[in-house]
Amino acid sequence: MNGYKILMLAGLAMFMFIIFGMNTRQETNLPEDMHAGDLFVEPCKIKLQGHRYEAECGYLTVSENRNDPHARLIKLTVTKIKATGEKSGAAIFYLEGGPGMSNMYAKPSLLLLENHDFVMIGYRGVDGDVKLDCSEVGDALKGVGSDLLSDESLLGVSTAMQNCSERLEQEGIDLSGYSVHEVVLDIEAGRQAFGYERINLLSFSYGTRIAQLYAHLYPDNVLRSIMIGVNPPGHFVWEPATLDSQIEQFSELYASSDNPKTGNLAETMRNVAANMPASWMGIKLDPGKVKSVTFALLFVNRSTPPMVFDAYISAENGDASGLALMSLAYDFVIPSMWVWGEFFSKGVSADLDSGRDYVHEMDPDDSIIGSPLSKLIWGAVTIEGKSSWPTGLISEELRRVNETDVETLLISGSIDVSTPAENATNELLPSLKNGHQVILSDVGHVSDVMTFQSEAIEHLISTYYATGKVDDSKIEYAPMNFDVGLGLPEIAKITLVVTGILSLGIGILLWFGIRWLKHRQ
Repeated sequence: MNGYKILMLAGLAMFMFIIFGMNTRQETNLPEDMHAGDLFVEPCKIKLQGHRYEAECGYLTVSENRNDPHARLIKLTVTKIKATGEKSGAAIFYLEGGPGMSNMYAKPSLLLLENHDFVMIGYRGVDGDVKLDCSEVGDALKGVGSDLLSDESLLGVSTAMQNCSERLEQEGIDLSGYSVHEVVLDIEAGRQAFGYERINLLSFSYGTRIAQLYAHLYPDNVLRSIMIGVNPPGHFVWEPATLDSQIEQFSELYASSDNPKTGNLAETMRNVAANMPASWMGIKLDPGKVKSVTFALLFVNRSTPPMVFDAYISAENGDASGLALMSLAYDFVIPSMWVWGEFFSKGVSADLDSGRDYVHEMDPDDSIIGSPLSKLIWGAVTIEGKSSWPTGLISEELRRVNETDVETLLISGSIDVSTPAENATNELLPSLKNGHQVILSDVGHVSDVMTFQSEAIEHLISTYYATGKVDDSKIEYAPMNFDVGLGLPEIAKITLVVTGILSLGIGILLWFGIRWLKHRQ
């Protein structure tokens, strides 16, 4: 790979690292004679906002498969951060997004900690002594040939999934025990082990699915539930029509902004996606990778969609440098973003529809960019006509929306591409007898919600847990800013220039070094 390609990758990798973050893991020892439901914790300190707070850290022991009376035991990491004041509210159980991401790295606000213990129960398959790593899948997700979304690439991912599942089972892992339902039972085991009568739930994205199931199965154990970036049943699959609608919404916002650079942003993206340049400065563009990174950056936070739009507008005007950078970045970021075995186990168990033709349905001819990650993931799962991953479906009852009396607050962003607000409004809210929804205008997915006027959001959350009242009075509307400072095209060009200067400098040093050696001789 050319030097400037490497530097371009490093530059964007740092950008993506800042956006998506990175988790670390910590292991502790556990006694050998524990039983399912046993809890082993030790005093520890958790650092929040520069200060260390009293906590308990350790493991919860659970059955790997509760449907098998002879199943082995596995260990899940757990952390309880103790309330800093005179505890008056129910403990808050945290449920992170994903799937395929850890549930152990939350940073609760100090406002919540004043009145609530804050508990994290590790997700099976990610947090604990079993991690469903699939390096085979990570390698296969880099694609085959010139298009990540080709049938050949999808078949490669499907084969890698089968190889990984077979390897994990040969290692003694029972993949049928890693369903969404089992995660819900782990949360309940954690509640019992810590001795709480009723708990609050704070969930995000995929975690909201866990919260919905927990409230259905254990309504008497939940005081209040707050879901952010709400994911109703069926929506681990991102639908092309919904994504098109969201891009059209972005397009309308862009058209009304100051100094738009295109009259119709949605059509610009459609035209560029349909006529993707083959290369830029010798860098080949993989259209599937460009589309996949496009989708990922659309829901990170409010700062990343404008960078995507700027890259597409530049490409329409003949400058594909931003798209080239996105194509290069894919290999460095997406294949290692999730723990793929856990991702497939949870997704397949909850939302797989074996009757769908995901390959074609996720890439209709009239769509703007289709649904690239849905085609890549769900197309690979079913490309051979059967599931490439052995975790079975949870019961039909748990795969549908169920009514509940639990007090529930839904918080959504109006431009959330990953978990659109309308899905929560139309499909989940009617089933909540004591439900409310707050939609934040011109706000995206989870990280956007939590960082957008963070003090106002903390007030909304803490007030609801304390009183059950929805107080969004501190939230003020802030229109989306489409201005881009240093965009992807500029990053690509700067990297190219810097690489050229470095190459020239190295060449000059080598020349002088050779001259010096000849002179010495």
